[in-house]
Amino acid sequence: MEQLVSHGCCGDHRFEKPTQVLSEEHRVIERVLDVLERLAKRPVAESLGDWKKALDFFRHFADECHHHKEEKVLFPAMEAHGIPRDGGPIGVMLAEHEEGRSHVRAMIAAVEHLEGGNPSATEFLLSHAGAYLAMLREHIQKEDDILFRIADEVIPPDEQRELLKTFEEHETLEMGAGIHEKYLKLAEELEGQAE
Repeated sequence: MEQLVSHGCCGDHRFEKPTQVLSEEHRVIERVLDVLERLAKRPVAESLGDWKKALDFFRHFADECHHHKEEKVLFPAMEAHGIPRDGGPIGVMLAEHEEGRSHVRAMIAAVEHLEGGNPSATEFLLSHAGAYLAMLREHIQKEDDILFRIADEVIPPDEQRELLKTFEEHETLEMGAGIHEKYLKLAEELEGQAE
């Protein structure tokens, strides 16, 4: 198994652009999506602990860390350089972020019902897992292939370096020191258990 990046992405000096950091995080998210897909093919009642860990990863790493960088840092910089939010690619990405959050909340609720002894929540869980997998994989492809290329074209290099610093501040100050690494390790642990 290829080892995940074991440090905060933003402190890694091989990245010159914020889109490189975000793409690297996409690779980690995709690996946990693969874990989620494998979990959905197993008896759910026997793997609730792994479901909870995967959903914790999506809620904190994919959303609070990764999507925060896009929504609060990259997208506003793109808007400042003439890329519209409404009716443009940024608006589509924001809507899909909300759709993803809705699926994660639904899956968390389903797991809680299953833990409470309600087996009928299994179908609800698997339905939202399937929708989330399809949506997020397509979303990542759109960001990597379209949105990030636009960002690289419109944001000047000196401003991109400043955005990287803002990313790092978010990881260390807002998320907390070591949180990024915690979720990278959790991704590795989930991969190992799901194989």
